[in-house]
Amino acid sequence: MHTDRGSEYTSDEFRKVVRELGMRQSMGRVGSCYDNAAAESWFAVLKSEIGTSVWATRAEARADVFRFIEVEYNRSRLRRHPEFGYITPLETRARLQHDFTPAA
Repeated sequence: MHTDRGSEYTSDEFRKVVRELGMRQSMGRVGSCYDNAAAESWFAVLKSEIGTSVWATRAEARADVFRFIEVEYNRSRLRRHPEFGYITPLETRARLQHDFTPAA
């Protein structure tokens, strides 16, 4: 779990719960707002796409988020790659893996 250095995240109580959940905590550097920028940007996209839905069960919520990531975000959303042009993240990964395949 990555957080900033707010007092709620550095408290003994919060750290205890993180350990009980079997997670490891990391924190951004002091005075650097850029450490969380990628995560904040991703969650902004997720929130704008699936909104503030309320699901009946945790399983339904997980399935909806999974569907968004795997179907819409990775396979449908076009992004600008400096070399390949506008392609999906899945296509980007496939092309980059192809470029690094060792010669036989």
